[in-house]
Amino acid sequence: MSDHNQTTPHLLLEKRNGIAYLTLNRPEKRNAFSPEMIVRLCDAWVDIENDPDVRVVLLTGTGNKAFSSGGDMGSLIPLMMRTREPVGDFEERFSADRKQLGRGILRNDTFFKPIVAAINGHAHAGGAEFILSTDIRIMSSEATIALTEVRRGLIAAGGSLARLTRQIPWAHAMELALVGEPISAQHALEIGLVNRVVAPDDVFAIAENFAQRMCLGAPVALMKSKEAMVRSNGRPLDEAFAIETQCTKDNAKTDDAKEGARAFMEKRAPVFTGKVSK
Repeated sequence: MSDHNQTTPHLLLEKRNGIAYLTLNRPEKRNAFSPEMIVRLCDAWVDIENDPDVRVVLLTGTGNKAFSSGGDMGSLIPLMMRTREPVGDFEERFSADRKQLGRGILRNDTFFKPIVAAINGHAHAGGAEFILSTDIRIMSSEATIALTEVRRGLIAAGGSLARLTRQIPWAHAMELALVGEPISAQHALEIGLVNRVVAPDDVFAIAENFAQRMCLGAPVALMKSKEAMVRSNGRPLDEAFAIETQCTKDNAKTDDAKEGARAFMEKRAPVFTGKVSK
């Protein structure tokens, strides 16, 4: 099947009821990262971060065979390696700033809106690295995860080498990074890499349910909770507590911090707005 970059966007973005739905949309290429997909991802993260109506992101891929197989060896990787010239607007934009690859898969610690991953199929190479930037992970029982870079003469430098040992025990992290072979969904669950393993047909619905339940939280409280955990990770306790304190103070300035307590006392559901008290 031919690529459909001229007719169908490589990334879909839809927003409803506080959730931004991001879908990697190249099923015929196992949702591999193309220059267009990466550029659109960078644009989408800025859009989502600046949209006060979005509380949670739900990230998935089209189809049930692959979440993502990582960088497209025929388009993205040659541009990264400068072995061919860009063709078309998206390739020109990507080639003008190759650091977009890292920003597109969130190789940073600055995006604080919660992300739920619906791992609908195999997540290999960069696809596995992308998962490590998410917060809640629901995985198909038929899917696998693999960091295959060492088998290609590369290293998993999309964030995995910094994140893996912060998320799972050392020996399991080293197995993923150095052996380069896929692990099953059940093994991913056992080592704490994912939250749930479910039947393929249930992945999206369960991930969406998580996102909906998270949307019941106050938007700033959600972001500040994630920020405190991300920024304090690996730091000495005194530094970690200082970050937690600052995030607590930031959240206390919101109307929602008062609304939550008021709604509890009045025995009603809170109405959160994310607005800062004047």
